[in-house]
Amino acid sequence: MELTQYVEALRGSLAAAGQAAADDVRSAAERLSYAVEPSLRLTLLEALGDAAAEITTQLDGVVVEVRLRGGDPEMVATETVAGPPQPPQPPTPPVPPLPPEDEGTSRVSLRLPETLKVRVEEAAAAEGMSVNAWLIRAVLQTLEPQRSSTRITIGRNLSGWVR
Repeated sequence: MELTQYVEALRGSLAAAGQAAADDVRSAAERLSYAVEPSLRLTLLEALGDAAAEITTQLDGVVVEVRLRGGDPEMVATETVAGPPQPPQPPTPPVPPLPPEDEGTSRVSLRLPETLKVRVEEAAAAEGMSVNAWLIRAVLQTLEPQRSSTRITIGRNLSGWVR
């Protein structure tokens, strides 16, 4: 990533601001634009580093870094190496089938305490589901407990649900 265009943009802005002033102020603005270049480059590198760290927290299994190559920053994304195998997770129930198309759907307004809402969102996200699908499954499991399912996993290639 070339930072020169951003530095030049700042220089242009300082020069434009100095155009309305006297010659000595214009000259000072031009000198100032060259004096702030190292600080500006460092500030831009810090901003890129912060952005990379924030992106890393939002990606699972990927680390984003800022590296300098020839004085120019470069964003690099690398997959993290898997650590020791984790113990198997308890089976999660399957996502319930959606109601048949001809059955239709109904809208329900549900008020939850904020702390419970956060827990529901976290649980749904952990299972890769929408909150709506997660809540439908919870209601179906409560109303029809006999419809329990068992998750099977064979090796690394085959997994699914068995009733």
